[in-house]
Amino acid sequence: MDKDLIKAHKISDEEYKEILNILGREPNLLELGVISAMWSEHCSYKSSKKYLNGFPTTAPWVIQGPGENAGVIDIGKGMAAVFKIESHNHPSFIEPFAGAATGVGGILRDIFTMGARVVAGLNSLKFGNIHDEKIGKFQKYLLKGVVSGISHYGNCVGVPTIGGECAFDECFNGNILVNAFALGICKKEDIFYAKAEGVGNPVIYVGSKTGRDGLGGAVMASDSFNEKNKSLRPTVQIGDPFCEKLLMEACLELFKTGFIIGIQDMGAAGLTSSSFEMAGRSGSGMKLYLDKTPMRESKMTPYELMLSESQERMLICAKKGYEDEVIQIFKKWDLDAEVIGEVSDTGKMELFWEGELVGLIPIEPLSEKSPILNRALSEPKYLSEIQNVSFALKMDAQELFIKMLSNENISDKSYIYEQFDSSVQTNTLKADGSLGASVIRVKENNAALAMACECNSRLNFINPKIGAAIAVASAGRKVACTGAKPLAISDCLNYGNPENPEVMWQFAKGCEGIKEACKALNTPVVSGNVSLYNESNGMSIYPSPTIVSVGLQEDANKILKSHFNKAQIPIYLLGESFGEFGASLAMKIQDNKVAGKLRELDFEAELKLWNFLYEANEKECLECANNVGIGGLAVSLAKMFAISNVGARLKSGFKQNAWLFEESQSRVIVGVKDENLFLNLIHQFNIPFTKLGCTDNDLNFVLDELSLSIKELKEIYFNSFRENLL
Repeated sequence: MDKDLIKAHKISDEEYKEILNILGREPNLLELGVISAMWSEHCSYKSSKKYLNGFPTTAPWVIQGPGENAGVIDIGKGMAAVFKIESHNHPSFIEPFAGAATGVGGILRDIFTMGARVVAGLNSLKFGNIHDEKIGKFQKYLLKGVVSGISHYGNCVGVPTIGGECAFDECFNGNILVNAFALGICKKEDIFYAKAEGVGNPVIYVGSKTGRDGLGGAVMASDSFNEKNKSLRPTVQIGDPFCEKLLMEACLELFKTGFIIGIQDMGAAGLTSSSFEMAGRSGSGMKLYLDKTPMRESKMTPYELMLSESQERMLICAKKGYEDEVIQIFKKWDLDAEVIGEVSDTGKMELFWEGELVGLIPIEPLSEKSPILNRALSEPKYLSEIQNVSFALKMDAQELFIKMLSNENISDKSYIYEQFDSSVQTNTLKADGSLGASVIRVKENNAALAMACECNSRLNFINPKIGAAIAVASAGRKVACTGAKPLAISDCLNYGNPENPEVMWQFAKGCEGIKEACKALNTPVVSGNVSLYNESNGMSIYPSPTIVSVGLQEDANKILKSHFNKAQIPIYLLGESFGEFGASLAMKIQDNKVAGKLRELDFEAELKLWNFLYEANEKECLECANNVGIGGLAVSLAKMFAISNVGARLKSGFKQNAWLFEESQSRVIVGVKDENLFLNLIHQFNIPFTKLGCTDNDLNFVLDELSLSIKELKEIYFNSFRENLL
């Protein structure tokens, strides 16, 4: 076969030799395209798989861990929560509206494919420098396009977008991150899996017709950006949220019938990945008659039909004899539905076109035994240069405080979240704008689910292992601050070019950190995604493992607020402060540096804090709780007062002003309802604490030498982000 053709499909010489070994002959173009997609980084995890092994994935409440479309946990009284986070980074950079919209569509399908109705969405967004003269305007264009795409798709489908995070750094100038999370609810006995078994059982295509949009998307997502492929708009799919809504309702109706064996979303690599994965997991074979595929463009080829990533499509393995019943359900919802194949026992994928066999590929080597690469690892050289950098406060503390509050990484993102419908379905208890984790009610069992998204890329840059562990702990801490018990996580591991040994070292260390944190904190990984090649013109992004923690509060009436709502509430800081300035926002703003060291996480102290918050909430001795995060105590308190209508004069007890901005982990601010009960309990748990003061009706925020009126505080916090985008 032509070497240029092989190279164009991102197949290495070693991989091509293995293809010859598997097939016993040269592949044709169709077979090469199919294998290229299945062995792409995006589909096969060939660079990352060895480091993902060993993730904690089990617990008594875990029903389904990694390996299916989404993870599933038990949330009591016969109900289950189904959730996952996934990336759509490259498409969103090339075409922000369509890329972000289809990212939402894809993650929704992963959830309802499992038999769950989708009830909540989150997102994690990372953009470049919006102040830069050269690219600031473009970054604002990307942000506005991405936010419009997310709101368009989620709002049209009727799924509330209830929270997330948005951060900015120069490292994302050439490669933004758009990670989408969704969570659904179903009865435990109603969970469906992606399988195709039973010889002769029909394979049915349902949903939208197939076009040429998204062609080669999985391969594109497995490559770095350069000037040539930044213009690859044809590889970005175009979504139709109204069609997705119909597809979700049709699938949920189908799931009640008992007509099907399994179902799979046609996501990355489209018909190729869905068919190979369903057959591969079942140890089956499959015949596909590609000319029967519903098409919306003329003269489409088998190659295009197998690799198109057109949206809103599913593949179903039905029980033989129920084909017509299945098809009628989808026809009722005005969707295409056609039998395009059947399950066999050959262990091979047989592809037919107008009666002729045009492709014959063994399934197991592609779906279950893709290449595992042992890429070189090397500790980044920059680490030795930045580790001994320390922070000293040079600016006036008040000036730094105001600069931090108005910084786009801190200020309120109402410009973003006001575009999302957060209240549709009427189950949202706590949404964006309320600080910390978001919360929904589960009507079926009167429980509440809290979920929080976390990734501080700067921390991961100076220490990929501890930074990743902190993401797990911080997401769980935000969940714990609602009074819920953190149960499991989903992760989206965004890293640079795996062909760079320093990036692979970062990735390996990040996985170590997640493993340690999840094991120690008893929050297993139940689903996730790896996104590599986040690089532009040779510059990789900072390591960015995005973590979503999901927790359960069995009584939806017991959810804690994250701000103060009246005067005379005692305010306490829980946890120990160590003067941590490594990769802090204070250092970034004052010195324009991302440097320093990170202290090892004390998992025992972290878990103790979570358990205390749960117990204190159960005993009803807390008014509110909020994580101490980026910007330290001063910024975290200021945000709480900005969304409150009370003031306070507080004393930190710190000996130096700089410590108001330090970012030690495992710390929480609480407002106390019953002080005696609180003090008894905190002593039992042996958690360090400091009383900061009490709320009052004098509308001023004073913390040591920092001082703003509540009016000024609100003005800075709520208006700065919108002004930065003008």
